[in-house]
Amino acid sequence: MKLIISSVSGEPIYEQIKNQIRASVLNGELKAGEALPSLRKLAKELRISVLTVTRAYNELADEGVVQNIQGKGTFVMDKGNELMRNQLEAQARTSLAEAVCAAKAADIPLADLETMLAKEYQKHPS
Repeated sequence: MKLIISSVSGEPIYEQIKNQIRASVLNGELKAGEALPSLRKLAKELRISVLTVTRAYNELADEGVVQNIQGKGTFVMDKGNELMRNQLEAQARTSLAEAVCAAKAADIPLADLETMLAKEYQKHPS
């Protein structure tokens, strides 16, 4: 996992860390049970405060994306976790909303859009 932090983006560094880790989990780059880098290691790599990494990890834990295990580290939660499932559902809804807007702009009928969705769904086994 490679995190890219920008000090000029205007977004707090802990938010950048959270968003990139969450995206890595949602897209499957980080698998359930996989350990995240230790607080100190990540802070050293990014040249930031351990407190900043701690805040990002704690907020991800509150969201159900990761689990902090005392003395062992921080691990990615299973996608079956209800909070994670809700986030994946929200991501799917957002993507569908974008697809609907594009389809309407292209005058694609709903029946054709449903057919396209079914074909795409079949292409990607779980």
